[in-house]
Amino acid sequence: MAAINMQGKVCLVTGSSSGIGKATARELARMGATVVMVCRNRAKGEATQAEIKEASANAQVDLIVADLSELSQVRRAASEFTQKYPQLHVLINNAGGLKSEREVTTDGLEYAFATNYLAPFLLTQLLLDTLKASVPARIISVSSAGHTLGRIDFANLQGEQRYSPSRAYADTKLAQLYYTYELAEQLKGTGITVNALHPGAVATNFNDNLRGLVGLIGAFNNLVGTSAEKGAQTTLYLATSPEVEGVSGKYFSKCKQTPSSKRSYDVAVRKRLWQVSEELIRPYAQSAANEVRPRGEIRTM
Repeated sequence: MAAINMQGKVCLVTGSSSGIGKATARELARMGATVVMVCRNRAKGEATQAEIKEASANAQVDLIVADLSELSQVRRAASEFTQKYPQLHVLINNAGGLKSEREVTTDGLEYAFATNYLAPFLLTQLLLDTLKASVPARIISVSSAGHTLGRIDFANLQGEQRYSPSRAYADTKLAQLYYTYELAEQLKGTGITVNALHPGAVATNFNDNLRGLVGLIGAFNNLVGTSAEKGAQTTLYLATSPEVEGVSGKYFSKCKQTPSSKRSYDVAVRKRLWQVSEELIRPYAQSAANEVRPRGEIRTM
């Protein structure tokens, strides 16, 4: 990818302490962007933050520590961001998670559904006002070709009746596409674009410690998959390339626009899922930009 100057741009990358997220954050920093990392583990996040600062020779790399499986922490992360940054030009929803057995968060939500889908849904909603104040702006979701195996069953939306990690993964990645397409429709004409991507088979630690099919797929990817740096290329393309300025509501793979599954274009399911999701995030969904900024809580980098 040709060198692009991102100086003056503020980019937020979730799940950026390792893998594709780390590679994405590092390259954005090298392009001169102000990069805000959102990471679950403070020690790992701080180590990666220091590493990226050194590798990029860019001191404008910030860290917000939050476990995005907890919606209250998603809200706190959004509030912490808006207390310090009046603008956001690129939001990259990269973080994800999965469990071998069904686990429920403190919000009563299935872990993968909360982490992979509702967290980016809520985070994006909370930061929309800041994005609108920064146009042109871009919202990017790291989905997966695994969405082709997904199906939204409203009677089993969170694996209440039947749970398998492979199904949970596929369903949440399909849900990300429904969200992408619906939000793109809602934001037409605002100067904010919304796109999703498949990063390819990447050797990362995402599937480590998982059993069953997803564990096998993860082990296979670790053997033959591409590097995190190569896996980040489509994310970086959507975040920075002038070629996709104004392109919205699309799905990309290998830096090229490509159709997603036929099921992902079901408008009725898309709109119903949006309504259900709005109800689930409602207790946390007041715009973070509208909150009064407490004195003394703005952190230095």
